[in-house]
Amino acid sequence: MNIAFIDGQNLYYALKSNERKLDYKQFRIYLKDKYHIETAYYFLGYIKNQESSLYENLQKAGFVLMFKTHNEMMMGKKKGNVDTDIVFEIMRRLIENSRDFEKVLIVSGDGDYKKLIDYLIEKNRFLKILFPNRRSHSSLYKALGAEFYDYLENSLHKFEYKKKGAP
Repeated sequence: MNIAFIDGQNLYYALKSNERKLDYKQFRIYLKDKYHIETAYYFLGYIKNQESSLYENLQKAGFVLMFKTHNEMMMGKKKGNVDTDIVFEIMRRLIENSRDFEKVLIVSGDGDYKKLIDYLIEKNRFLKILFPNRRSHSSLYKALGAEFYDYLENSLHKFEYKKKGAP
C-alpha cells in the first residue's frame, strides 16, 4: 500500500492559474487506481467557515484532511504554508509506522520537498511527485529521474471538474 501527501494550496493555485478545477472524487479514484494509494492526506491552510463545502467534498471523495494551525494574528494574512507539516508527517510515519506503507507519493511543485524526496529515494520509499502542470514546479527537480515525477496535466482529462451540460 502507498500513501499520498497533497499540498492543497500548491495544487489549487497551479490549477487556478490555468482556469482548471478538480473533480475530487475522480482524482481520488485516479490516485487509487494508478498509484495504489490507500490513504491520501490533503493538507490545507486554515479553516474558514466559508470553505466548509470544500472540506466536506474532499472528505466525501475519500481524502483525509490535515489543517495547518495558525495563531489568530496570522489568519488570512498568508497562504497555507503546509510544507513543514507534510515533511513532518512523512518522517513521523517512517519512524513510527514504517511497515504501514510501502512508498510515498507527493502532489506539489514546491521545491521545499527536494531534500525529503532525495532521502526517500535513497531509502527506496519514494514513489513519485506529481507536479500540477509543467510550469508549476521548482527548478530543484531538474536532476530528478523521470521515473520519479509526472505531470497531473497529462491525465487531467480523467479527473477535471466539468460543469453539468458542458461537452
